[in-house]
Amino acid sequence: MGETPPTPAKVRPRPGRVALSSTLLGAMFLMATSAIGPGFITQTTQFTAQLGATFAFAILVSILVDIAVQLNIWRVVGVANMRAQDLANKVVPGAGYLLAFLIVFGGLVFNVGNLAGTGLGLNALAGVDPRIGAVVSAVLAVVILGAKRLGAALDRILVVLGVAMIGLTLYVAVISRPPVGEALRQSVLPEQLGTDVFLAAVTIIGGTVGGYITYAGVHRLIEAGQGGPENIAAISRTSVLGIIVTGVMRVLLFLAILGVVSGGVEILDSPNPSAEAFFQAAGEAGMRLFGVIMWAAAVSSVIGASYTSISFVSTFHPVLEKRRGLLVTAFIGVSLVILLVSGQAPNTLLVLAGALNGVILPIGLGIMLWVAARRSRDLLGGYRYPVWLIVIGVLAWMLTVYMAYNALGGIAALWQ
Repeated sequence: MGETPPTPAKVRPRPGRVALSSTLLGAMFLMATSAIGPGFITQTTQFTAQLGATFAFAILVSILVDIAVQLNIWRVVGVANMRAQDLANKVVPGAGYLLAFLIVFGGLVFNVGNLAGTGLGLNALAGVDPRIGAVVSAVLAVVILGAKRLGAALDRILVVLGVAMIGLTLYVAVISRPPVGEALRQSVLPEQLGTDVFLAAVTIIGGTVGGYITYAGVHRLIEAGQGGPENIAAISRTSVLGIIVTGVMRVLLFLAILGVVSGGVEILDSPNPSAEAFFQAAGEAGMRLFGVIMWAAAVSSVIGASYTSISFVSTFHPVLEKRRGLLVTAFIGVSLVILLVSGQAPNTLLVLAGALNGVILPIGLGIMLWVAARRSRDLLGGYRYPVWLIVIGVLAWMLTVYMAYNALGGIAALWQ
């Protein structure tokens, strides 16, 4: 007889060099493009116009926190090879159902905003009526998500959309001639460190890893058979690269707008500050580029929100898994009906969904950290979770608790 192979409890996989397959790229861009939506563009524009080059510091802080959050959530969910809601139910019975409800509600409301963004994008690009643009985009999203070869189609389309957004934004960033040196200096030595800078960092953290977004890519990896301790290197690397892709887009958009506002142009007085910034940078062509970027950001977020939200309920019953395509179509359809009936994304619902995203983050992250620290033997197959990763996760969790406290204040204000 040969040597007895080591038991899972004694195996500690080490991250190594991992080639990015189409599945890994797709998971990475699913997360990144889910984060890069209309809200991402609007927030980046407003904070850049308000804070100028100092916003670079908030961006750097947010990227570091985002990495700490996503590294932990992806590693726990990925190594457990179990979707987040099922893992949560294992830890606290019923917690998975609560998490799924919050995720689906937030995803549905934000999908209304995403569809509104597709209409605005096609309007800026080709003068298409925004309502018609939203309907066409919704149909396209249903077709993509309903494709028989979903995995291959989804992965390729999201990579193309992500690369297109980054490439076009880079072009505008170059021609707007931003003060890059000043932005680099203030990213580590900001001239002002008031509450507005901290608030900006907290806001964009919630918009990058809040709600359904941080779970999007890791659920895709699990469904593609890339979960388990043996895939820890791929899970870790892809989780960090997803945040980096999002960060690159944020930095490029920030620089494109900084180049405009540093020249003295007031864009916040415009009905659409983001479009105005692109117009000031590149004229009519800039407006068309903005249309392409906005549409790509919005439609990819529609895909990400729909895919991930349904992945949070499809495991609760075999019938739901079997009817997953119908659930996705219904999810997008309900979002579209709300948009067409209301004429725009209802502001109260958007505020409520955003506040709930702030509450979801510490709940989900807290459960994952508990699994890592106390339940690794039975839920992670004996995987020895790195202590340093738990430490930075706890620090990030403390910040998300503060975010949740403020979010609850926002929810309470809605009912006054």
